[in-house]
Amino acid sequence: MNKGEFIKAVAEKANCTQKDAGIVFDAVVDTIVSTLKGGDKIVIPGFGSFELVSKAATTKINPLTKKPVKVAACKNPKFKFGKSFKAIFNA
Repeated sequence: MNKGEFIKAVAEKANCTQKDAGIVFDAVVDTIVSTLKGGDKIVIPGFGSFELVSKAATTKINPLTKKPVKVAACKNPKFKFGKSFKAIFNA
């Protein structure tokens, strides 16, 4: 399912227009991004949590040249599904 199909499915379930569902989807994504950039974690009970994790700078080996390569420190968004959400699929 791509973004357009997802928005269409949400619009049908919420009984609203695809335009409105698209606006809400974009607002949710923007809110997640701005919250994580601000250093906060988002916890949605029954669904999961979003957080920003920091990775330290490391040195890796390039498999083609076998020479060391420095990998810069970075921050990556992380999502972890909640136990109750996972349980839906394993019931």
